[in-house]
Amino acid sequence: MSLVLKGRGVVPGRAEGLALVSRQAISGWSGLDEKTGLVIEKGHPFEGRSIKDRILVLSGGKGSNGWSVHFHAARVRNIGPAGLILPRLDSRLAVTVAVLGLPTITDLDQDPFEAIALDSLVEIDADRGLVTVLAV
Repeated sequence: MSLVLKGRGVVPGRAEGLALVSRQAISGWSGLDEKTGLVIEKGHPFEGRSIKDRILVLSGGKGSNGWSVHFHAARVRNIGPAGLILPRLDSRLAVTVAVLGLPTITDLDQDPFEAIALDSLVEIDADRGLVTVLAV
């Protein structure tokens, strides 16, 4: 049985992947190795894990607009995430999602940190503002 969350699509499109879920944001300048797609931020729950083809469920960005630079560099190398789920969108993340062009959903009707488990198979339909948790 699947679970559907409703929100607001920010960047249109569809994506499917395993979820990386953390209330802790990733630092833009020192959190991601853009050559490997690995999270390198010391002490972060994703440290050592790849963002490649993942659906990132994060509370937001941390630091400056380095997010847009480093996450875009990873995407150009085909080691970036498949999509983003963000409880709210701030100016730093708005720049990032515009640069990345990845399906992105925000303003959900449920807390995504409660509804989506780490490594769940998730589908984003940002055209309709839907997040479907397919399997845990």
